[in-house]
Amino acid sequence: MMGVLLVIALVGLMVFVERTLYLHRGQIRSTAFINGIKNILAKRRIVEALTVCEETPGPVAAVVKAALLHADDDADTMRFHVQEAAVIELPALERRLGAIAAIAQVAPLVGLLGTVLGMITTYVAFDKDYATASVLAKGLWQALLSTAASLMIAIPAHLAYHFLQGRVRAIVRDVEWAGNEIMKYLLTDYRGVQPGVTQSEQKS
Repeated sequence: MMGVLLVIALVGLMVFVERTLYLHRGQIRSTAFINGIKNILAKRRIVEALTVCEETPGPVAAVVKAALLHADDDADTMRFHVQEAAVIELPALERRLGAIAAIAQVAPLVGLLGTVLGMITTYVAFDKDYATASVLAKGLWQALLSTAASLMIAIPAHLAYHFLQGRVRAIVRDVEWAGNEIMKYLLTDYRGVQPGVTQSEQKS
């Protein structure tokens, strides 16, 4: 069972590293990003704002881009496309997290199987009347080693899963905030003043 546990540990480690790098790349400073987009839009440079969104990785930029592409639409249409972009982006954040959770659950079971096999070895030695100290020690060592190794895999896997879940929740909150913030800006401040027209002239 030690070979099986080693494979499980390597798979879990690779998934954790890949997910950590992916989420780190997708998590940006949302407040600074939105403020930068607002500054660009204040100069009526929506194409430049779209370019910044395309060059910025992560779901926050994708949601903001969806809003900018429909900046001239009504609120319901803009909200629909922003939510559609979020639905496309957010599932990618949770990809492979289930594998880490499965490893955390399966590893102790594999260790328990190794423990049982080690005890079976010991009982077989008793049954054949050659239960020397070395034979008994071998069976007990196999049982204890499998248990310890499985716990050494399961505990970090549990911690890794909850750590990544926290990162995902943080990004989801950023996406929701960024979507609402850019929509509010586009529907109010951005449309409030047309180029070359003062607010008093527009109201009149």
